[in-house]
Amino acid sequence: MFAFFLDIIFKSIKLDKTLYTNSRYFGEAGIYFAGLIMILDGVAGAIAANTVIKTSIGVSGITAIFAWFFWSILIYVIGVKLFPDKNTKASFKNILIGVGYAHAPGLLRFFAVVPEVVFPIIFLTQFWIFASLIISMRQVLNLKSNFKSFGIIFLSFLIIAFLSVSFVMSKMNVLPAGNIT
Repeated sequence: MFAFFLDIIFKSIKLDKTLYTNSRYFGEAGIYFAGLIMILDGVAGAIAANTVIKTSIGVSGITAIFAWFFWSILIYVIGVKLFPDKNTKASFKNILIGVGYAHAPGLLRFFAVVPEVVFPIIFLTQFWIFASLIISMRQVLNLKSNFKSFGIIFLSFLIIAFLSVSFVMSKMNVLPAGNIT
């Protein structure tokens, strides 16, 4: 079972599209492996961030799970409901597993323990995850082009970024709506 889990991680890191086309990776254990990758990705991000600013490892793991669900919901709505291809017939579970697997490059953040390499490793792994998401969603959603897959991932990313910035700014009381009396 552990060898199977490592196989998933290495295929994701290698950006191997067969990970997302082989149904054996999307069986019953798939959702648990994807969830474990997401938790480990959150913990790895917290460990990397702790070299610069103190971050709660437990909260980062839990936040990663919520982000995983939210990211998957957006991709499902955008890729399956709003802009599907003719052959797009993906279940939410498969999208959830694909998004989780695609975050395996984030595990490389465990190696970001020296403050001088934290930002380059975080930057590199984030783009690696983005590339992995494009590949995974092209296969899971059965899309004809990488460009369409990129568009779905990028649009969902923009929504997440907008909501994140809005949330942070509202907590800082800098949004115009927050200053209305």
